[in-house]
Amino acid sequence: MDVFETCHEINHFLSVKNEVAARNLLIRLLADLDSTKTAYPQVVNQMIRATGLFPYLQLSNASWDQKFVHYAFEVDVGRRIATLHREQSSVLSKLLDGKSIAVSAPTSFGKSFIIDAFIAAKQPDNVVIIVPTIALMDETRRRLFKKFSDQYTIVTAPDTRLGPKNILIFPQERAFGYLAALETIDLLVVDEFYKASQTHDRARAPSLIKAILKLSKKAKQRYYLAPNIKKLNDNAFTRDMEFLELLDFNTVYLDIKEIYKEIGNDEIKKGQKLIELISPGGQKSLIYAGTYSEITKIAELAIAAIPPVDRIYTTSFSKWLRQNYKSDWVLADLVDRAIGVHNGSMHRCLSQLQIRLFEYTDGFDSIVSTSSIIEGVNTSAQNVIVWKSKLGSASLKDFTYKNIIGRGGRMFKYFVGNIFLLDAPPKSEDTQLVIEFPEKILGTLDEDQDADSLTDRQVERIIEYRTQMSSIIGVENFERVRRENLLQDSDADFLLRLAIDMKDNPNEWRGFGYLNANNPDQWDTMLYKILRLKPGNWETQHRKVVVTTKAIAYNWDRDLPTLLSSLKRDGIDIEEFFKLERTITFKFSALLSDANELHRMIVNSSVDISAFIGRMSRAFLPSAVYHLEEYGLPRMISKKIHASGLINFLDPEMDLLAALERFNSLGLETVLAIRSLGPFDRYVVKFFFDGITPDDAIEIKDVE
Repeated sequence: MDVFETCHEINHFLSVKNEVAARNLLIRLLADLDSTKTAYPQVVNQMIRATGLFPYLQLSNASWDQKFVHYAFEVDVGRRIATLHREQSSVLSKLLDGKSIAVSAPTSFGKSFIIDAFIAAKQPDNVVIIVPTIALMDETRRRLFKKFSDQYTIVTAPDTRLGPKNILIFPQERAFGYLAALETIDLLVVDEFYKASQTHDRARAPSLIKAILKLSKKAKQRYYLAPNIKKLNDNAFTRDMEFLELLDFNTVYLDIKEIYKEIGNDEIKKGQKLIELISPGGQKSLIYAGTYSEITKIAELAIAAIPPVDRIYTTSFSKWLRQNYKSDWVLADLVDRAIGVHNGSMHRCLSQLQIRLFEYTDGFDSIVSTSSIIEGVNTSAQNVIVWKSKLGSASLKDFTYKNIIGRGGRMFKYFVGNIFLLDAPPKSEDTQLVIEFPEKILGTLDEDQDADSLTDRQVERIIEYRTQMSSIIGVENFERVRRENLLQDSDADFLLRLAIDMKDNPNEWRGFGYLNANNPDQWDTMLYKILRLKPGNWETQHRKVVVTTKAIAYNWDRDLPTLLSSLKRDGIDIEEFFKLERTITFKFSALLSDANELHRMIVNSSVDISAFIGRMSRAFLPSAVYHLEEYGLPRMISKKIHASGLINFLDPEMDLLAALERFNSLGLETVLAIRSLGPFDRYVVKFFFDGITPDDAIEIKDVE
């Protein structure tokens, strides 16, 4: 591209008020200059300034006024100074003025970056950040820990002791446990707030809306983030917030290549094109597969067509996977070929490690994913390949499609994101976000405290529910349930049906206490009864949930290969094991917790299975070990640390905070000196320490 001719064209677009076209052309020019390592002439800097992309200003050749603009938009983002682009600065300015805002902007906008700048500038006492997934929770924690852990307690796990100043980061389900502990919230952040719409996430919307409602009562200020929302319909949850639609302000350019038009419905050509795109080379690719079965299909294609590569990280990681999980695992075969998998179900530490290896030049070339890659992490790539325009069994909607292709490109790294469409995209549409009040959560609300968000009819429903439930569990118990958020399920109608069943059929609940037995064989009857309370909730056979529950009761005592081998006899492979373990620790334990609270009020107050539920919610691992997996430390390495005598994870006082304090007092080198740790174990330990260390002093790139 000729620099001056292109700048002339950019200037023309600006003169006719077409800033989007000007910015797109400018970004393509910057990519061209970057590829040839050419310094920016002043005229390019001038175009950067005119389009608001101030971080891209190249100061070595800048005029004094261009340098002034760059410095004027500098802010402290925690332990370093960074330059914001024009619209980031505008959003931050509104937040610093005390306004509550909901922002819809492209993936590459840098919405989360503004949180860091706000915390650094305002020094608030309590910040609550609601994220959609555990993976995004850990990514956010790592970023904020490095910047603010010297001033704030960074809270991610349940039942963590709060400090004088706190940043709490978790999915909405964990928020309810901290409602009583937080008198005020200085800033409430809801990331991916579009999930409050049942159109976008039917399963999570009710609990997210309930969390927003409860937390907003204590929040002085709110900041909601979402991509690709064109219009926000009037609703009770964002009524007092300013909506900023900034979808046209892109910081990278997406070059969309419609390969599906060339290959048609030819599956062989489609597979060949995929292999051509992801064969080992210099470019990073995210492959959106759409479904679990399509991931399997892509894996088979890649293993058949791409030979293993000789790289220290991939070779060490695949060997580690075979030793610690399964000797013939397909993931290990893919890792040998510098390909990772992100599907939202495997152990969190595995997902974190794969994302980290994807960042390395000599790590992964590609990651195959379901929608978890757009919900779980903020990773990007030079290439995004859409293999299948599906989201599970449903066709991909334009909103999700834009989220996926928005992963192409990254500021300062890939000015241009290449989007390869191997399947036809959905029809383009402007997304209007409609957030409606789910009727089923009404019974869990308070007709007085929440009245400003409710209609008269909804208030009547709440009063009716209170009357019915109070007649079963008593007025005092009902008020305590509501005040302390004792019940986790947001479906009040289900909770009422459960309470009625206990009242009408107490004899059927008399074996409830057997769940406290040390012998898992005594759990069967009651586990099946609890599962049948929500028959369509488990996405698998009840038998498999029960079998896996009993198997993971030995999670601490047996290694994973042994445990997986025992489950194979019941038709449960490693992929299904991951899903089942997650279902048991979240859905099943939450349902048991609600049943336990109601059972104590209705059937027998002397029977309490809280200890069993606590162990189940931690996959029957010691508390710290389970939560350390969210921090990137796998259970098999925790076992080696425990066996060395450095940390006694079975000590009842050894919770997450105590374990983190112990690790920091021991130091990295002491842990690395454990003789039983292998080369990749040591790499993982370095990765873990990097996430609990306030600065960037740890070099984690060595496997040895």
